[in-house]
Amino acid sequence: MDVEERYRLVTRNAEEIVTEEELKKMLATKGSPRAYIGFEPSGLVHLGWALVAAKIRDLVDAGFDVVVFMADWHAYINDKLGGDIERIRLCARYMQDAFESLGVPRDKVTYVLASQIMESTEYWGLLMKVGKVTSLSRVKRAMTIMGRKEDDAELDSSKFLYPLMQATDIFRLDIDLAYAGMDQRRAHMLAREAAEKLHWKVPVALHTPLLPGLQGGNRMDPIANKMSKSHPDSGILIHDSPADIERKIKKGFCPPEAEGNPVLTLARLILFPRMSQMVIERSEKFGGRLEFNSYEELEAAYLSGGLHPMDLKNGVAKALSDVLAPSRQYFEEHPENYVALKASFERN
Repeated sequence: MDVEERYRLVTRNAEEIVTEEELKKMLATKGSPRAYIGFEPSGLVHLGWALVAAKIRDLVDAGFDVVVFMADWHAYINDKLGGDIERIRLCARYMQDAFESLGVPRDKVTYVLASQIMESTEYWGLLMKVGKVTSLSRVKRAMTIMGRKEDDAELDSSKFLYPLMQATDIFRLDIDLAYAGMDQRRAHMLAREAAEKLHWKVPVALHTPLLPGLQGGNRMDPIANKMSKSHPDSGILIHDSPADIERKIKKGFCPPEAEGNPVLTLARLILFPRMSQMVIERSEKFGGRLEFNSYEELEAAYLSGGLHPMDLKNGVAKALSDVLAPSRQYFEEHPENYVALKASFERN
């Protein structure tokens, strides 16, 4: 595969590359660069992970050695799952199942727990060096990566460590390309700034869009408006039943324009990258069956008034149900970690 094709795969559906020139140079000089994406094990997996899984497959296909980093101690600092480290690690095992259900083969990526690399004194030596070149105000600005406000650290000083840890993870794992959604941008910029000051390898940063919540919200702030498992009806879980998917989509916000329309966004970012055609079934009295061979065709029909919002919702719900069928089947066949995690919610 030539450099142009590898670049096309890496940048497909990306919102930002920092920087494109560095990425092109990396692809031209390294056959197997090392990429990473980090996650807090913090609960059940929603549809946004389908977009991430697709990008991980792109990176694998482009010749990257991909590390999926399960940030267990980071989740502990961020008060996830009641701060119970064993529940957090159970969730990490469930998350590996989730990625496999979404088409990421276990033998094509490496899963690493944060606790595995944090046991060495080398890790903490790197963290202290990162801290020496990073101001406290810079750390506080980066705390939005945790879904936190800057002042939250005043209540719990461990949270100051989090941005430094996220940067240190990148250096300890010897990462060439750091990948995440746009909500993690500040951590990647902190890591790049620290690397430049320390004369270490500066990681390329790759960011993909955030899926919006189904209920709509602040269109000017995609991070605040992102799909979240903490708002059950705003997000679709990857193992939701067809009935649950239909119910959630039907309740979703669907304005008469494309911008800020979560239903159209799901079609653009999740569905059409996985299907060559979307079929929307309508009764004959409402015009009958419609077929769309691209997202652009679907959007044009909707914006022109040729496609009713409820018909759009019905079509997207059916297509999402089909796309997620392999995940539902996977968890029917491998329910252990999923069932154990759900049972832990009932106990707490």
